[in-house]
Amino acid sequence: MNKIFRELIQKVGSGTHTSKNLTRAEAYTAMKMMLLGQATPVQIGAFLIAHRMKRPTGEELAGMLDAYQELGPKLTPINNKTVIVLGMPYDGRTRTAPINIITALLLASTGQPVIMHGGDRYPTKYGLPLIEIWHNLGVNWRNLSLAQTQEIFAKTNLGFIYTPDHFSITKTLWQYREQLGKRPPLATMELIWCPYTGDSHIMAGFVHPPTENIFKDALDLHNVQKYTFIKGLEGSCDLPCDRTAIISFSSAINQQLPKELQRLFLSSTNYGFTNQNVPLITTEELIKNLKKVLKGESCELMETAIWNGGFYLWHSGICSNIHSGIEQARELLISGKVAAQLEKMLQF
Repeated sequence: MNKIFRELIQKVGSGTHTSKNLTRAEAYTAMKMMLLGQATPVQIGAFLIAHRMKRPTGEELAGMLDAYQELGPKLTPINNKTVIVLGMPYDGRTRTAPINIITALLLASTGQPVIMHGGDRYPTKYGLPLIEIWHNLGVNWRNLSLAQTQEIFAKTNLGFIYTPDHFSITKTLWQYREQLGKRPPLATMELIWCPYTGDSHIMAGFVHPPTENIFKDALDLHNVQKYTFIKGLEGSCDLPCDRTAIISFSSAINQQLPKELQRLFLSSTNYGFTNQNVPLITTEELIKNLKKVLKGESCELMETAIWNGGFYLWHSGICSNIHSGIEQARELLISGKVAAQLEKMLQF
């Protein structure tokens, strides 16, 4: 096994002129061997940094996804609706206030199933993760079996794959991120991982423009038909307000479009919203403001919630256009229907 992995290191780590990309099968083998501990710690560290320096390809990410799909947990269909899978960076947020959990609750309140996934505070950023926001809102996804999570998903339209419990063999790889001080390409792959067996619409955030085509190539190789990529806040799926939101999506979202990556540019100011992002000051202040949003109270974060909610209601097909999406998002929040969705979850 060590010899096999050594050959993979040699292939990606031979330098600018002689290194080569891995095939999908080779990337699958590398990912699986790392997850199962079949390579030595020195080999894993060497591979991760060499692969980062080479830069990943879509085919390589497809192979890594093959290993995640084989070994990882999966929720199963609860109805005949397409499930939205939100791909957020596992190392969290440090600068801007996250609104994605409100977005997920809002979508679920309309009957649109949503799955999120992630873990605790992880390197290299150690930012505020989804699990902590959920916990501070009263929903504790920790220590649940996959069967219990499936039951909650079925009853509330919301599921959360908590990787330390549901995909525990990934834990050791986080130690390498800490020691290397860099996010390896598998962190990019996690954004488009789909822990679901049914029809899904993968929505993933990204930072660097080349990531779009890498995502597309990987998902096309997996025959994924519905996907959306958002150049969001800190690489998340949250729409920015201080700049034009760059959104790309597959032609399967609209069958009338040609079969290629489509682009959408949205500016919050064109729809009556601020051009400033809400900063993340402290977790306590964020939770206080999220609770205000859930109560339908006017605040800076409420406008961010409506802006994001309006887009997602439209893009998921619940509303016919973004203007009606914005109005419905406003109504759902102010009327208390999104808060009622959270209360429904707290019952379990």
